[in-house]
Order: sequence, then C-alpha cells, then structure tokens
Amino acid sequence: MTDLGKIDRNAALVLEDGRVFRGEAYGAVGASLGEVVFSTGMTGYQETLTDPSYHRQIVVQTAPQIGNTGWNDEDDESGRIWVAGYVVRDPSRVPSNWRSKRGLDEELVDQGIVGVAGVDTRMLTRHLREQGAMRAGVFSGDDLGGVEEMLDRVRSAPTMKGADLAGDVTTAEPYVVEAVGERRFTVAALDLGIKSNTPRMMAARGIEVHVLPLTSTVDDLLAVKPDGVFLSNGPGDPATQAHAVELTRGVLDRRIPLFGICFGNQILGRALGRDTYKMRYGHRGINIPVIDVSTGKVAITSQNHGFALEGEPGEEFTSDFGRVLLSHYCPNDGTVEGVRALEVPAFSVQYHPEAAAGPHDAAPLFDEFVTMMSEGR
Repeated sequence: MTDLGKIDRNAALVLEDGRVFRGEAYGAVGASLGEVVFSTGMTGYQETLTDPSYHRQIVVQTAPQIGNTGWNDEDDESGRIWVAGYVVRDPSRVPSNWRSKRGLDEELVDQGIVGVAGVDTRMLTRHLREQGAMRAGVFSGDDLGGVEEMLDRVRSAPTMKGADLAGDVTTAEPYVVEAVGERRFTVAALDLGIKSNTPRMMAARGIEVHVLPLTSTVDDLLAVKPDGVFLSNGPGDPATQAHAVELTRGVLDRRIPLFGICFGNQILGRALGRDTYKMRYGHRGINIPVIDVSTGKVAITSQNHGFALEGEPGEEFTSDFGRVLLSHYCPNDGTVEGVRALEVPAFSVQYHPEAAAGPHDAAPLFDEFVTMMSEGR
C-alpha cells in the first residue's frame, strides 16, 4: 500500500476497503470501475480479456509477465474486450509470436481499456484472497485527483451481487454456426455470454449450432427443431436471470437433452430448485482441479465464476423434475462444480470444457452431450 501523494507515478488501483496500489498507466488513459478479481492462468490473456463473463470486472493477472505473445486476430472469444480494467506486473516491451499482429498495450488503447502496470500483483492477490473480491477503480493520467475522491467513486459503484449483466453481452440477433462435415444434430444455444470456441467445439462434432438471444422464448428454441439445448457461460448474478431459469424449466418439461456450462450451470441449478450464493473471491484461471463424485476422476479445468450453487458435493435431492445429483466439486474449497438430473436428460458443469484458453481434460463433456442427444432420438 502506498500514498499517492508521495510517489510520482501516474496510475493507481483503488480498492473499496481503502487499499491503494500505485503503478504506471497501461493501455488507455482514464478511469474505470468494476469488481476486482484475480486470474491464475499462466497464459491465455487474450481469451480472458475477450471473455464476456468478465464484463464489469477488473482483472488482475497473477502471472508476472503478460503480453509476451502480443495480440492476434484468431484467438478472440467475442467481438471485443469485456474487462472493465486490467492490472499486470511486468508487461512485455516487445511481443514475439509468429501470429502476433500488434502489442497487447496497443489493443488495450484501441479498445479504450484502462490498465495499470508495475503493480505488486502477488501482494494484491494475497490481499484479495484474504478480504475477497470487491469494488475497485483503475485510474490513470497526469491529474489523478485525491485518494478520497477516487475512493468515493469506487464506493458509489454498484456491487456484483444483484448485477443483471447477461443482457449486455447476449447476441442481438440469432446466428448459426454450421456443422463441420455432415450435420448430425441441431442445438439451440442460449447466449448468456457465449465464447466463440464453444460452438466451434460442437460444430467439430457434427452439430449445427443456433445461437439465440437471451430474450428467446421456448417457442423460439423449438422453432429450430433442436436435438438439444445448450446454456452458455456469462456474467453477473444468476439470481437476476428469472427468464433464463423459466426457459430452462420449459426445456426440462419437454425432456429435451440439455447441457450447461459456467453461468449455465447456475441457471440449471436454480431451475432444479437450488439457490446460488456469492463466493468470497471466486475461481478464475486455467489450472483449477475438479472431482467427479461418481468416478473420483480429477480434471484440471478452466474457470471463471464468482457465484456458485448451494449444497454439498455428492448430495442428492428431489426437484420438480425428479432426483438430482450435485455431481462435481472443487477440492480446493468444496465448491459445487456440477449438477446432473437423474430422471430427465440434463447436466451441467461450472467450468469451461471449450478450454479457450485452458487444459483439455473436460472436452469429452461435449461427447457426452452428443451421446445424450443420440439416446434422446
């Protein structure tokens, strides 16, 4: 923690608990507010920045060196950068990669993302692990103003609890990702903040994916004659998504095979009668272990979530749609990481099997979805 008035550096991260981390401007110059969170991935910063699930969050990279491979035109997970701000320790001065088109700092400037570099991100991460994710602001420029002024702005910002954000990131119009090769199945994917690699992973398995806006009705889903329904990842508090929950219940009523990930896991859980809660600091990174309670198998997964389903790993309960199993958990803290309906064809996980970026341990979940759709026929 430092005193802004005593050190001549032109950027700062200000936390709502009064901690100030001083650094240098990185990316666009200005001010931005959001929830500060840390991501433990050693790589994949481009996918992280363009993941809609990070909407209205200031991301701290725990890996010290960021930007080494620059920025390319292939790895974006959506049409823009979604983070509210960016905090790094040691940004690359010269990117080096055969696919790189420009530097990370250039892209941050072009898209107006305010960042701060030179921060002791190790100290910052330890602080967030102890105190939890919280509101914060990234400020940069020649005239930052006083600490109290910046702190007032941070403390007046809305919290993530109760934030209805999926509508900000969903597609405005439906679109189709064609199957690679022969079309074997058709899937209606509800876009809560979907990443580009998800429909690509399904397309590679012969699935034609119809990506539909959050406002879609059950009739809109049925109109594409789906063999299955997919609930995507996304940002915000799942308790705000009454429409998505009711839509999911409509799918369960019709016994259409359903698969959800991340935010979609929370939506399915709520549709089955479980509440969700705000986690202390969440799970964000590409190295997080998950255990399947039925097999004991461990998968190293990519995750980004600050909310989770209530319950105990391996717990069974009765829902309006029959028995349900809380099927996966994180051994680091016991967080529920999956849910499986035992009497209707529906399952979901809290992590990202599309692995962009991340390990590939969970990719077979798409194959399980294919099997479920085959059996549904």
